Amino acid sequence: MSIDPEYLRQYYASLSDEGLLAIDRADLVETAQKSYDYEVSQRELPSRRGFGKTSGPPATSKRPRAADEKVEIRGKAPDAIDKPEWLAEANEVFSRTDWPGATPAADIVNARDALEAAGIPCYLDLSETSEETSISAQPRHLWRLLVPGNLNLRATSVLERDIFNAEFEADWKTHLEMLSDEELHTMNPRAVFCGLFDRVERVTRSYDEELARRNRLKFESA
Repeated sequence: MSIDPEYLRQYYASLSDEGLLAIDRADLVETAQKSYDYEVSQRELPSRRGFGKTSGPPATSKRPRAADEKVEIRGKAPDAIDKPEWLAEANEVFSRTDWPGATPAADIVNARDALEAAGIPCYLDLSETSEETSISAQPRHLWRLLVPGNLNLRATSVLERDIFNAEFEADWKTHLEMLSDEELHTMNPRAVFCGLFDRVERVTRSYDEELARRNRLKFESA
């Protein structure tokens, strides 16, 4: 199957600097290497031509950004970045409202970085909320993290695993520390979070049933 150079160019343009440099150029086919090299040169980033799989570029810090920390996205607003072809059928997986002129808060940037690390194409869209929908008299900017529609469930799960679950775990630990010894010993996580355990069981069962159904149809049609 041929590779669309325009799709590759748009995909590499949608990545953060860290996400772009995390790609091992040696693993790419020639067409992808050209698109990759073009994007690296446009941003004036250090090329990975001379790096092998084990050496790599100097390690960069993966410290999660604080929720109120402001960061920049390559010095460009999202509308200055070429929009991917899948944007018309995209789904929103995260959003954040900010004041006009402000760079996006770290939580939405961390979300974008988590999706890129998982290999999920994503795009940060910036729009202005109307006065009718804003609680303030001043217009506000809405950052929306979008992914291809067919990757919506996977993207949502990645964000839960890599970002929201860590916050939930911290709150849960704080709650447990406040319990008495007696309350802690009578605590049953499966009972407290019965809905979560039930959802996992239903998802797994539905998947197994669908596999069995399709295998049965193949057998009957053979």
